[in-house]
Amino acid sequence: MGDVQKGLLSVIQKLKGSPEQELRIVLLGLDNAGKTTLLKRLASEEVSTITPTQGFNIKSVHSHGLKLNVWDIGGQRSIRPYWKKYLGSTDLLIYVIDSADQKRFEETGQELAELTEDESLTGVPLLVFANKQDLVTAAPAAEIAEGLSLHTYRDREWQIQACSALSGEGVQDGMNWISSHIMNRKK
Repeated sequence: MGDVQKGLLSVIQKLKGSPEQELRIVLLGLDNAGKTTLLKRLASEEVSTITPTQGFNIKSVHSHGLKLNVWDIGGQRSIRPYWKKYLGSTDLLIYVIDSADQKRFEETGQELAELTEDESLTGVPLLVFANKQDLVTAAPAAEIAEGLSLHTYRDREWQIQACSALSGEGVQDGMNWISSHIMNRKK
């Protein structure tokens, strides 16, 4: 069993025996950040051929009384104005950043800041995946957190997690954070 599967399984096992609980997760980030690869990794699907998301993908995982509904919404500039239509009833925002695309850090920071100011996401926990850490040009997660001014977010729990959605490295750590910090709020 892969590390990501174990991470998801640990989330599920912590809730075993409780009535079915749903967690609505919105997965956002600029185009080519790795959102769909991350979603497929979480769903234990093949990640070798990924095409850009035109619109959105939804994956639901049912197991041991838990239902994770993950909405992966395209990150192209033409789609971003529609992101806000998907934010209602969100339990967790996962924001994915291409850590190797430093030319777009300012743009991705502006998009994230605008999202977190939306009243639909007031107090909603934030997990930032600093993706593509397997590339030599990737900025460290701590540097990205500083650039995004995550330390100024006082109205929500947040975490930045270095990862490679392609290899799965670091993804389980993000799932563990969800398990320990977010799922306890749903009980």
